[in-house]
Amino acid sequence: MRVYDIISKKRDGFSLSQEEIQFLIEGYVKGSIPDYQIAAWLMAVFFQGMEEEELINLTRQMVLSGDTIDLSGIEGIKVDKHSTGGVGDKTTLILGPIVAAGGVPVAKMSGRGLGHTGGTIDKLEAIPGFRVELTKEQFVGQVNKIKLAVVSQSGNIVPADKKLYALRDVTATVNSIPLIASSVMSKKIAAGADAIVLDVKTGSGAFINELAEAVQLAQLMVKIGKGFNRKTIALITNMDQPLGQAVGNALEVKEAILTLKGQGPDDLTGLCLELAAHMFVLAQKVSSIEEGISLAEELLNTSKALDKFREFIHAQGGDIKVIDDFSLFPSSQYRVSVCSKEDGYVESIAAQEIGKAAMVLGAGRSKKEDKIDLGAGIIVKKKIGDFVQKGEALAEVHYNDQGKAQEAVTLIEKAYSISSQKVSKPPLIYQTIAD
Repeated sequence: MRVYDIISKKRDGFSLSQEEIQFLIEGYVKGSIPDYQIAAWLMAVFFQGMEEEELINLTRQMVLSGDTIDLSGIEGIKVDKHSTGGVGDKTTLILGPIVAAGGVPVAKMSGRGLGHTGGTIDKLEAIPGFRVELTKEQFVGQVNKIKLAVVSQSGNIVPADKKLYALRDVTATVNSIPLIASSVMSKKIAAGADAIVLDVKTGSGAFINELAEAVQLAQLMVKIGKGFNRKTIALITNMDQPLGQAVGNALEVKEAILTLKGQGPDDLTGLCLELAAHMFVLAQKVSSIEEGISLAEELLNTSKALDKFREFIHAQGGDIKVIDDFSLFPSSQYRVSVCSKEDGYVESIAAQEIGKAAMVLGAGRSKKEDKIDLGAGIIVKKKIGDFVQKGEALAEVHYNDQGKAQEAVTLIEKAYSISSQKVSKPPLIYQTIAD
């Protein structure tokens, strides 16, 4: 079998066999196939796409390239949630406690942030003392005891994806729907959950800007899940503006706590209730989405979800006093408001620019080795459809580096578009895709 023949076959639009895909992935991970040949194959996939069976075979080989997590020691149906990433997306911090309080085990491995989207692990590290690394025995034991654990991705999980993504990043093949689908699902399958809820974000602050592409991605990921006998469902959600108001690590944890106290923004609360309902359905805790939403609302309203968050923080070494005393969180030394220059309604917010502004302030990374400023970030005061008066704050910038503040302010000013005409609030969830 020759790599040249496999590249030319895909270039000409033909499907690759399981043996050919296995040969490619195994050879690349072992180092016997060079970057330049895999780069040519990636470009061929970018233009020609992949058939469903081909995609499942690729995902399987990526999973087999490294370790898999055995969650069989955890009682019950394990349901994982994955978001494709967005600005202000702190749903895991809220969903985990809600779902665990409902008796469904949540055993989650999460990543750090890179670029304008934040990482759950960075946010959790804003809680003083919180440990993001547990042994497998501690991880399984904690989930069996309190139904919830969230840890940093570690070990040799899907090394093929790490190598392929690094190459895609420098060969302009990142935005390939099949390659994104296999990347996401290989990690979810390797993580061992029985069922998966996908939050596929689309819009100006998402990885996928166009709704049609987001739908295509969601459909492919659901098909892959089905191919691995994992119950999988995908929600296509709006990321044309930041989710909630807080963007930045400690700020987002505070907002998550307020949401668990029943004081969160409507969009963030609504999305978490919907995602929780789907997780309850897949875990066979309830028989309908409506019943799942009612259960999630009850767990919020009775403070059971908040109590679970407190139990979760304590179990992983964090200071539970932060729940009632926000001054214990890392904070910024300075604040400045970004004000509207006219009366009108917020017509649009370029969410990616808000994310970039937060990154400029130190709340995100442009390179993996960058150090995060956990206290820096932005509070989005006005959302799409809100009326604003001239001189009224659109956003509030929290910063420690005075040299970066003006650049962030400029980005936020450019992100907002104001209209004299009344603007309706955008939908939160576009559609749901199931197998």
